[in-house]
Order: sequence, then C-alpha cells, then structure tokens
Amino acid sequence: MNNVIKPFEFATVAEIIVEWAGAERLGEILQTRLRARNALLVTDPGLVKAGVLPPVLFSLREAGFQVTLYDQVQADPQECIVRKATRVAREHHCDMVIGLGGGSSLDVAKLAAVLIPSEQEVQDLYGIGKVSGQRLPLVQIPTTAGTGSEVTNIAILTTGENSKMGVVDRQLYCDLVLLDAQLTLGLPRVHTAAAGIDAMVHAIEAYTGKHKKNPISDALAREALCLISRHLVTACHDGQNREARESVLLGALLAGQAFANSPVAAVHALAYPLGGRHHIPHGLSNALMLVPVLRFNAAVAAPLYAELAAVVGVGGTGNVEQDAQAFIDEMQRIIVASGAPQRLRDVDIQQGDLPVLAHDAMQQTRLLVNNPRKLSEADALQLYQQAF
Repeated sequence: MNNVIKPFEFATVAEIIVEWAGAERLGEILQTRLRARNALLVTDPGLVKAGVLPPVLFSLREAGFQVTLYDQVQADPQECIVRKATRVAREHHCDMVIGLGGGSSLDVAKLAAVLIPSEQEVQDLYGIGKVSGQRLPLVQIPTTAGTGSEVTNIAILTTGENSKMGVVDRQLYCDLVLLDAQLTLGLPRVHTAAAGIDAMVHAIEAYTGKHKKNPISDALAREALCLISRHLVTACHDGQNREARESVLLGALLAGQAFANSPVAAVHALAYPLGGRHHIPHGLSNALMLVPVLRFNAAVAAPLYAELAAVVGVGGTGNVEQDAQAFIDEMQRIIVASGAPQRLRDVDIQQGDLPVLAHDAMQQTRLLVNNPRKLSEADALQLYQQAF
C-alpha cells in the first residue's frame, strides 16, 4: 500500500512559448491563436522608460491588433490600480488583456481580465474560488525571473496601509505565456537576486508543503531549483549572459507551476508583513526570511531538504541531518554570492518592529497551514530575531 498514489489535482496554463526575442513578434504569435483584436496592455512606467514597449507595440499593430496602453502599475499594487485599468479597458472596448512586466503587472492583468466583463467588484474576489463568469482572453509576458505569476492562479493586492489580500481562482490561469528571456537583460543585479531567490523559495516550499505536495509539483520544483541554483549567481554578476538569464526565467516559471498546485508556507507568511508595513520588495522579503525558516523547519523537513541537497549538488553523505544542513548552507551561500541583503537591519527594520511583524505574520493562516512544522507567534518572533 505504500506505493499507492494519493489523490491529487494539478492545473496550469493552457500554452507556454519559450522564445528568445519572442516579444518582438508577439502580434504574429497571437494572430492565429486569438480571435480578439482589441488589447489592453498592462505594464509599469519603468518598462516604458526602459524602451521595452516599442517593438512589442509595433508587432501587435502590424498584425492588426488595436492596443490600449495602461502603464501605471506600481509595486505592491493597490485596488485603485486594478479599478483604473478596468475602467480604461471598458472605455476602449478591449476584448483581451496582455500583462507585460513583473509580478505586479501580471497580477493586475489577471484581475482586469476577470473584472472587465463582470459586474463583480475587486473586493468581491478575495479568497478562494470567488470569481464568477468568464474572463477575457489573457496573455502573460514576464520581464522578471521570480514571481512565477505568469503561470499561477493567484493575484495579490495591497488592501490597506499594512495589509495584503489574495485572489485565488482557476479563472486566473492565463491562455498563453510567452517566456522571452531577452526582456530580462536589463534587470539590475539586486532585482535579479531577489527575484531568483523568490523563485527558489517557491520551489522549496512547494516541495515541502504539508497538504498538496504531489509528484508533478515535486518534479517541477526539483527542476526549477536545479536551474536557478546553478545559474542565479551568474545572472546577477553577468546580466547579459543568455544561458543564465534563460535558465533562471524558465526555473521561475517551473517553480510557479509547482507552488500554484502545492502552495507556499511560512517563508511567505513572514515575508508579507515586511512588504505590507515596510514596503520591502516581495522577493527581497523572501530572501531575508528563507534561511531562518529552513533552520526552523529542518526538525520536520530534514528528509526532504536532504533530497533537495542532491538537486543543488551538495550533501551526498547518506546522513539525513548532515545533507539537510548542507542544503541550508548552500542556500545561504547563494544568497551571499548573489549580493542580496542578508539581514533585516540592512533594510532599515528596527528591533522594536519585530513583535508587530510576528503578530501580522500569524494572520497569514492560508499560508501557515501549508508549513511542514507548526509555527506560533513566539516562533515567528524568534525567526525575525534570527533574521535581524
């Protein structure tokens, strides 16, 4: 009976295209796949300033698409950003949505695609399975290698001064992902590091999840961790390296597929208050909390960490505890080598902030339930102190 497979579900996006410079022929790619021809393109001011958009817009318009540009997405987007994007799309009668950018732009694109044809309001969507009706056709093109948002059914919004809320629904899986690593060439070192570590966290937490871990998510998580651990440091120090950029971007996508089906846990639960209260970017928040949480979970998850040690090329002693420790040490080494900040005090967190952060982290029950080891508020405070 030990070999019997437990029932599980796995869902992902309909189609993925991996192509260097593929964004420059986006119109040609979409022309034969979608009937819709009036696109809302959701992105952020940074990509506009970086000059990323002209070849994408030219390709779409040459292929017969009308394009309405919404380029006001900010990091940790608030509800008003989604409402504005939805209003602009309705005013221009858009019948499809393209997300181009980091996780924030992709999340806004998901919610806009759901809300444009709907009578629901954004606040009606929070939670699991609250989306009703059909969304518009949705295409996602990531420009950072970290969030995996292009292949997840999750969108996160900032709902107050210090809080975030999530929308989780199958309707948020898009129709097509275009993975074009050329778009990541201009990503600065610190953003490359934080995004890549974020993706590694996705893979690790999917692999060690308490409830929904399954053979498909495991396989994706292992391959994601293999790709990112081998290439992230190179991508950080040699941002023009095509092999490194492609490997980390693909790894982030695979990790996204993994955690969309085997959800993340305590690292993210402790990271969210750092973003909500102190506006620390999500990937960096995860990087700061990863090693303390790994050490905490090792009391329960050591056998799984030992398996992941082999994936990242360390361990091999045959001793579970030693190999698990080798895995944790390797994660620490990658963080240091990537150049990401390592301590909460390095990003202006004060000792007096820690109790409030611990209290906030305990509100993330949707995530904490997935953690391999039960975590109390006192544990959370101790983890923040270790990270300080």
